Formats: sequence, structure tokens, C-alpha cells
Amino acid sequence: MNHQYKISALEYAEGKVKGFAGSPLLDLKNGAVKMVKVAAHSEYPEHVHPQKTEYAFVVEGTPEFEIDGGTYQCQPGEFYVFPTQTKHKIVNKGNEECLLLIGSINN
Repeated sequence: MNHQYKISALEYAEGKVKGFAGSPLLDLKNGAVKMVKVAAHSEYPEHVHPQKTEYAFVVEGTPEFEIDGGTYQCQPGEFYVFPTQTKHKIVNKGNEECLLLIGSINN
């Protein structure tokens, strides 16, 4: 297990949704943490996690999160929680890439 990660040195792999690329930082039985780059004008469709709570910390950019019917215009330094069984999606409507720290805790 690594004890230190430098954001500028991480390698990102495109995920299952176009415009979203991740770099795993921690992967344990009870949860995970990864850095995620969100390309300009990209959208991760609305979805639900039946057995985990997910969270996101905005590192760079101004993504939009839709959580349980509410819309949040996000700024760097803000932290959001997507509870178990809660519909949510991530949208980057801007012209710049966003960088998010995404994690999950299994219930």
C-alpha cells in the first residue's frame, strides 16, 4: 500500500462513462477512494448505489451535482455526500476539466 500520492504524478484510466477518468488511491473491503478527472461538457448519468454511501470533494473546477432531486453548483473546497439508495449524477457544463476526490463506504 502506498503511503503518499502526488496528484500531479497520478495516471488516469478512462472509466465506463466517456469523459470520466479515475486513478485509484485506496481500495479496501469496506470502501474506496480515487481521484477522478471530469472532462469539459461531460455527464455521469443518474444512478443509485444500493449498498454504499458515496462522497465527493471538489479539488478543481465547478461541477454540478444532482442529489435526490436537488441541484448543487459546486466550488473547489466543497464536500458532498450521496447516501445509499439516493439518485445522483455529476455534470461538468464548463469548458474546463474538473478534478474530484471520490470515495465510498460500504454499508
